[in-house]
Amino acid sequence: MAPRALDTLPPRQADAAAPDPDQLRDLYRLLSNVRQLDTSAVAWQRQGLIPGYAPMLGQEAAQVGAGFGVDKTRDFVFPTYREMGVAYTLGVNMVEYMSTHKAIWHGGLYDPVASHFAPFQAVVGGSVLHAVGWAHGQTLNGASADGLGVGVAFLGDGASSQGDVHEAMNFAAILKAPVVFFVQNNGWAISVPTEQQVAGGSVAARAAGYGMPAVRVDGNDVLAVVEATQRAVAHARAGLGPVVVEAMTYRRGPHSTSDDPGRYRTLEDEKIDGGEDPLNRFRSVLLTQGLADASFFAEADAGAQTRADEIRDGVVALDSRPGSEMFDFVFQESTPTLGAQARQWREESEHV
Repeated sequence: MAPRALDTLPPRQADAAAPDPDQLRDLYRLLSNVRQLDTSAVAWQRQGLIPGYAPMLGQEAAQVGAGFGVDKTRDFVFPTYREMGVAYTLGVNMVEYMSTHKAIWHGGLYDPVASHFAPFQAVVGGSVLHAVGWAHGQTLNGASADGLGVGVAFLGDGASSQGDVHEAMNFAAILKAPVVFFVQNNGWAISVPTEQQVAGGSVAARAAGYGMPAVRVDGNDVLAVVEATQRAVAHARAGLGPVVVEAMTYRRGPHSTSDDPGRYRTLEDEKIDGGEDPLNRFRSVLLTQGLADASFFAEADAGAQTRADEIRDGVVALDSRPGSEMFDFVFQESTPTLGAQARQWREESEHV
């Protein structure tokens, strides 16, 4: 899917270096690992290991590229339920990430503070509000010598039609909050195509209405996504306010493992609209530049399979969590009502 040109961001600064050869090879390893884990997770759901999963097949370059462009030591990512690739790129423990898909935890067992990756959620557009609040907090705390921490909010083209998203963008622009709205336009809002639910056909174009810059990038080109993300983060870090990045990609699989995309599109539609596979595309880049050969790809892909198998073993070993945690992590300070509910639960379930 070729994106229409839209780029109102300043060019990348001279001191912001592009990925070196080792980093380029690492990018392919990440893409391969994410692809294999995503494919495996769908199989796990079919096998009954996990009750549900939101596939990201086709969006690997958008997610790995965005994660690669974030400074995970000071920026903070606010994901939806489909950002497994971003989580993997940031080094989140994937067994702990998958705990939510196994339905034993809400938002992942990993430590959000340590990973700079917020608990993921299924509230459409909800993470955008959290990102703006966190980013505004950075301005209130004051910038460090090397700039502000940046909040990176992930959302889809469908979520961009939510009222919460418009309110968040408006407040972010007014407050000059250091936040990047990273939109993965995968062509579908569940079963509704983008052109039937995004007026004007472009999410990035809406940024002008809030007085913020935007860039529309080919989301299947991992290097283009890395550059766009780095430029957007640099703009926000400098205290110049929020940015919209719209990565044009395609959701090759179902919306979730309970969805049947055959009810609203055909396999031929998927082939035509999906464009070139993101992994094959980057593989060609590395081959053309002489940075990798067949043995490298074979080793990388085999390693991805091994890693996915290791994660599967970890997911299988996950035990149910104590029921009391339903009450332990609701408020920083409990309320009388919550305390009464906890006591009633203990009496009925633990006979205490």
